[in-house]
Amino acid sequence: MFEDLTQKLESALKNLKGQGKLTEKNISDGLKEIRRALLEADVNYKVVKQFIEDVRQKAVGETVLRSVTPGQQIVKIVHDELIRLMGESRMDIKMAGIPPTIVMLVGLQGSGKTTFAGKLANFLRKKGRHPMLVAADVYRPAAKEQLRVIGKQLGIPVYITEHNDAVKICQEAIPAARQQGCDVLILDTAGRLHIDDAMMQELKAIQNTVKPHEILFVADGMTGQDAVTAASEFQVWLDYDGVVLTKMDGDSRGGAALSIRAVTGKPIKFIGTGETLDAVEPFYPDRMASRILGMGDIVSLVEKAQETLDVEKAKKLEQKLRRNEFTLEDFYDQLQQLKKMGPLEQLLGMIPGMGKQLRNVQVDEKALVRIEAIINSMTPEERRNPRIINGSRRKRIARGSGTRVQDVNQLLNQFEQMRKMIKRMKGKKFRGMFSPGSFPF
Repeated sequence: MFEDLTQKLESALKNLKGQGKLTEKNISDGLKEIRRALLEADVNYKVVKQFIEDVRQKAVGETVLRSVTPGQQIVKIVHDELIRLMGESRMDIKMAGIPPTIVMLVGLQGSGKTTFAGKLANFLRKKGRHPMLVAADVYRPAAKEQLRVIGKQLGIPVYITEHNDAVKICQEAIPAARQQGCDVLILDTAGRLHIDDAMMQELKAIQNTVKPHEILFVADGMTGQDAVTAASEFQVWLDYDGVVLTKMDGDSRGGAALSIRAVTGKPIKFIGTGETLDAVEPFYPDRMASRILGMGDIVSLVEKAQETLDVEKAKKLEQKLRRNEFTLEDFYDQLQQLKKMGPLEQLLGMIPGMGKQLRNVQVDEKALVRIEAIINSMTPEERRNPRIINGSRRKRIARGSGTRVQDVNQLLNQFEQMRKMIKRMKGKKFRGMFSPGSFPF
């Protein structure tokens, strides 16, 4: 996420931090590099101009120029201005006093509304809510079917009817939600390839009829200034409450995230970070500013761990570690929990300083798949006691997993090294090593 922008900003700030003494001249030179980095990231040029001016005014002040660590002061100013640019604080969805809370999703076709509808439903369910999805896109072929499949996959009810009156569908979904005990209604409305009167009139009719408590504009984060332009045009027709940026795990240059709040005045509320239905994050401007400047995001990392790691399993594993009974079954179980947290490269990038170390390193996600296949090809007895795996068993496991005998040997050797390390640590405190908020490896 924002890899290119992060690298260029780090370079510009490194040059400033390397100065023994800051002057208006070298600050100006550093800000030129920052301006170039932001423009290349497709940030709105008016936003860039104001951002650079705000940083300049604070950077040339007496406090910074006479500071013992002027370079660090500059980093803090840029960090603070990025936070201000993106909204300063987290903005939650407004919940209705009397359920159901109605959340209306709008945006252009292809922005990822339907997938986000499922992600939002899944996110809210983890928070103790009982959502229902509403298939209100009556134009796009297979839109209803896509939402039905998402609902089935998540085990979340979906309101679907055969008629093609979007306003009536949304209206009828409200009593249906109450009947099923659902307290959040998520309306997946139709989009177009471009903004037109017919689409906006329909969205206005839905708004006037069902009076949603929250309207979210869903934009493709990879489109940069196109997303900002669409958000501005939508705002003319529909006074929405917040923005969702999808596909932020791709080759996103950062333009939309850094521009959209300043241009529209609307907060970013969520970002999509992957293709799976749990790959969504609430948007925190301060955490995003830290990521952009290569400082990591340890708070989000801990939250991901707390959401996915099983506390009871962690306690049982702690007991097994104390008894030196760690097996390949336990190792496999830890792999599964790690996978639930998201792509490994993304997770490592949240560790402060790690993003810089990984810049030219390709994280091999397929290695985890190979390890899973090898362990799945073992018998329960072999997983519990790897020492019985002789040459013939290794050949059988390699054939069954579609790997080489060398791969099986490598895994067994690495596992044995891990067991020896655990044995050496025996007697020390294991508590916290495998608890939510920490890593198994």
